[in-house]
Amino acid sequence: MTDVSIPAARGDMPAYLSSPPGSAPWPGVVVIHDAEGVTRDLHAQADWLASEGFLAVAPDLFYWGWRWRCLFAAIRNPAHPLPDLDAARAWLAARGDCTGKTGVIGFCMGGGLALMLAADHEFSVASVNYGGLTPKSERALPRACPIVASYGANDRWPAVSRVPAILERELTAAGIDHDIKVYPDAGQGFLNNHDPNDLSAVDKMIAKLVAGAGYHETSARDARTRILAFFRTHLGALPQHPREWRSARDRSGLGPGQYRCVRW
Repeated sequence: MTDVSIPAARGDMPAYLSSPPGSAPWPGVVVIHDAEGVTRDLHAQADWLASEGFLAVAPDLFYWGWRWRCLFAAIRNPAHPLPDLDAARAWLAARGDCTGKTGVIGFCMGGGLALMLAADHEFSVASVNYGGLTPKSERALPRACPIVASYGANDRWPAVSRVPAILERELTAAGIDHDIKVYPDAGQGFLNNHDPNDLSAVDKMIAKLVAGAGYHETSARDARTRILAFFRTHLGALPQHPREWRSARDRSGLGPGQYRCVRW
C-alpha cells in the first residue's frame, strides 16, 4: 500500500496503489471513486481487491481542482475524466508487477465511468456499481468487455433505476458475458461504507434525501463474491485463500472506515 503519482492530462495525478501478497505479476484493477473522492472507503476497496490477488490502483480524479469544480466539469461532460483513467490503466498495465491484463471497478459516479470505459478502452472486464448510463455508453454496449453490475432496488436516482434492464437486454443481444443483479433491500451506495466524518453536511443531506444511500452489509457481501468470481474468470487471478470481507468499523482495534479480511 503506497501513494504513487501517474502522469496524466492535467499534470501528475495522485493515486493509491495496493499490492497483493505473494509473488508478482498480478492482473491489475483501476478503482474509480464516487463523488466523495478519495476516502478511507476507497482505500479499503483497493485493499480488498489486493487481498484477493489483484494489483489495485485508485486514482484521485479531483487532483486538478476543487472537488466541486471537478464534479461540475464531469456533469457538463461525463467523459471529462476518461483521459485520466486511460492514463491510469496504461500506467498500471506497463508495470513489471502487472500481467498486463486490467479490469475496472467503479462506484456511483465511478460506476458510470466504468460503463464508459467498458468499450474501446482496452479493459478486459468492468464492475459497475450503481452507475448511470449515458446515450453514448448505451450505443457502445455491443462492443463492451464483460460486465458484472450491481444495483439497489431502493435507489432513488431516476437515471439509475432503468440501467439494469438495459444492460441485461443489450449485453444478451450482443453475446457479451455479464452478471447483472438488483438487490431488493439495498439503495445507492450499498457497497461503500463511508465514515460519517468523511462526509460534509451537504453530502449527508444528499445521501439521505435524494439518493436513498447507505451501506448494506448483506447485499455488499454477495456483490463482492460475484465481483471476485467474475474478475477471476476474465483476469485470471487465483484466490489467495477463502475469505470473508467484513466491515470492521470500531471493532478489533480498527478505526472508522477500516476493514479486515478474515479466514472462514
